[in-house]
Amino acid sequence: MARSPHILIVDDDREIRSLLQHFLTEHGFRVTPASDGKGMMAALKNGRFDLVVLDLMLPGEDGLSLCRKLRQETSLPVLMLTAMSGETDRILGLELGADDYLTKPFSPRELVARIKAILRRVGPGAASSEAERPTAYGFEGWTLEIGKRHLRSAEGTLLPLTSGEFDLLLAFVEHPQRILSREQLLDITRGRSTLLFDRSVDVQVSRLRRKIEIDPNMPELIKTVRSGGYIFTPAVKSFAAA
Repeated sequence: MARSPHILIVDDDREIRSLLQHFLTEHGFRVTPASDGKGMMAALKNGRFDLVVLDLMLPGEDGLSLCRKLRQETSLPVLMLTAMSGETDRILGLELGADDYLTKPFSPRELVARIKAILRRVGPGAASSEAERPTAYGFEGWTLEIGKRHLRSAEGTLLPLTSGEFDLLLAFVEHPQRILSREQLLDITRGRSTLLFDRSVDVQVSRLRRKIEIDPNMPELIKTVRSGGYIFTPAVKSFAAA
């Protein structure tokens, strides 16, 4: 029997924690609540989770700081909750590694849909046809391992990627030397059901460039196409599944 996804909810509002725990449990998730960063870190030490729902405004260490810490220590997907509708806060959250965001007040049904969309991208279900697709892609000395969701350098060093960065790079290596618009990249990596804005693609591209380009300010691998989108320039080699 498949293991139910385990969600860690970090929010200082007891009513919201209780509501989300009840609603997510009804939809087949296992849920652990935490009220602040200390509770989150304690839960992570004692349990195995599939995704963190993280509130931006928390007492003590705030959600942005905790998201940064999570990205430094794990590739665990993060869905950020924010009471702020300003674009700056959403972009900052994505830059720090959040996989998606949701502005309060929100529908619990939409939260479930967002969680399921993220888990489809990063969970076992996303690789249902694994035997029919390559297990890795190689380009410019880099190796992108599909099953493990790892990126390795020519020296074999593992370079941590968030799930959003991995999905974006996978989209590029699967469509090399082809112009991809922001809309196409959103469709490929996240799906229209997530209702993300185009600027999020630019944020993820910028973060990815800082990790794989020799000079991120003069990118050679991921080039911007004026009024078009982006193009992944290297030749890409795929490795067939065994």
